[in-house]
Amino acid sequence: MNARPPLVLTVAGSDSGGGAGIQADLKTMLALGVHGMSVVTAVTAQNSRGVHGVWELPEEAVRAQYRAVVDDIGVHAVKTGMLASAALVETVAELLAGADVPLVVDPVGVSKHGDPLLAPSALESVRRALLPVATVATPNLDEVTQLTGVHVVYESDMRNAADGVLSYGPEWVLIKGGHLPTGAEAVDLLTDGTEEHWLRAPRYDNRHTHGTGCTLASAVASGLAKGLPVPEAVRQAKAYVTGALAAGFALGEGIGPVDHGWERRR
Repeated sequence: MNARPPLVLTVAGSDSGGGAGIQADLKTMLALGVHGMSVVTAVTAQNSRGVHGVWELPEEAVRAQYRAVVDDIGVHAVKTGMLASAALVETVAELLAGADVPLVVDPVGVSKHGDPLLAPSALESVRRALLPVATVATPNLDEVTQLTGVHVVYESDMRNAADGVLSYGPEWVLIKGGHLPTGAEAVDLLTDGTEEHWLRAPRYDNRHTHGTGCTLASAVASGLAKGLPVPEAVRQAKAYVTGALAAGFALGEGIGPVDHGWERRR
């Protein structure tokens, strides 16, 4: 009998264009050698030009998907992405509070195209219910501002941003600095309030970056499911995403996706 790979569950929205959301999560998990499973929270009509429609699933559908997977198959790590509404955030937080596995929270607020993916009324639920049960939270700079009011303009501001997110209770926070004008490097800060890990990678001149946040969070969850400590899981995830960003390709008329299979095609 073949050995079973580690099991990772993504709780997120569907991206019909295949670049982000559930689709990006499952591609990432396959590429990194874990078995991906899913709880769909919302369906989007989405392509390279933007999000054209969002339909949330009922809370009972989200709860039923989660119980069906976890009660029968089990799970070694969970990643959350687009949760859309306060009701779904509360439902997912309640489910995950009873899960004794690492949890990566990607507090998705807007799409790559600037389309809203989280109701403003849900922000307090993310702060109060979801972040306190997170092993790692992975906000980008816009999401940091949504959650904490901190505006990151310089690399030195990332410490204040991290402190603001940590005040809501996650064990670790990864502040993604990809939107900073930092020249030749993309800089992220991982910290638990005591340890600091500054992660630097080359910045590529490639506009096709759709799905980077989903991909990074799923890669971190995959590493945690394999038993890696948080700093090593994040380091390996950043290396994977850096390669995927470099290989991002045109798709449709707008912003194309990162290439989740870049290592196989290299």
